[in-house]
Amino acid sequence: MARPTTAEKPKAKEPGRLRQIWDVLKMTRRLDPPSTWWLLGSLLLPIIAGLIIGLTTNQGNGFVLALWIVVGVLLGVLLGLVVLGRRAEKAAYSQIAGQPGAVGAVLRSSLRRGWRGSEMPVAVNPKTQDAIYRAVGRPGVVLIAEGPKTRTARMLDKERSTIGRILPNVPVSTLQVGPDAESVQLHQINRRLGKFKPKLTRAEVVAVSNRLSSLTSSQLPIPKGIDPLKVRSQRMR
Repeated sequence: MARPTTAEKPKAKEPGRLRQIWDVLKMTRRLDPPSTWWLLGSLLLPIIAGLIIGLTTNQGNGFVLALWIVVGVLLGVLLGLVVLGRRAEKAAYSQIAGQPGAVGAVLRSSLRRGWRGSEMPVAVNPKTQDAIYRAVGRPGVVLIAEGPKTRTARMLDKERSTIGRILPNVPVSTLQVGPDAESVQLHQINRRLGKFKPKLTRAEVVAVSNRLSSLTSSQLPIPKGIDPLKVRSQRMR
């Protein structure tokens, strides 16, 4: 009997959901030890609350008590998964913080729906690797500087002036990601983008993004962004 060719060999099965969660949990605990207590608290508090409510309101009805316990368990699991996801993301991004291309990795892998961004910066200093990234959403254009404020201020002002000439009616905001005390951390980028007030329609977002993309030079010596998923054991799907 002929052996099956490479194309005929069965593909390796992807790990199941529970295995993915377990791998993410191990990675998070290794990189962020305090996350263990956050996860335990988020899991146990709803269960304890459900048990207390069930004991005080069941009036001798065992079904009511059991129902509140089940509700507490389900809420605890849900809250635990939410906390795990956030702590895992924070732990993963902490591994690439300060490296060139870290902001690009965030824009490529976890940018919120309704925003358009690219892992490639729109301006870069070849000597220091400081860079300016751009995200476009309903609040307008947000320029994200990667590097110390003293070194990126001029690049940021230049890019803001360029956008102002091309699209004078589009709001331009800025964020600073770097070693400065007031800078935004990588895991906070999406949260800070969500705080800007909407000013454009969805159609205008597409038009602005396409207009700016067509003007971005593809000849700049720009380093490619780092993939934060490579520092994770597995990513939950």
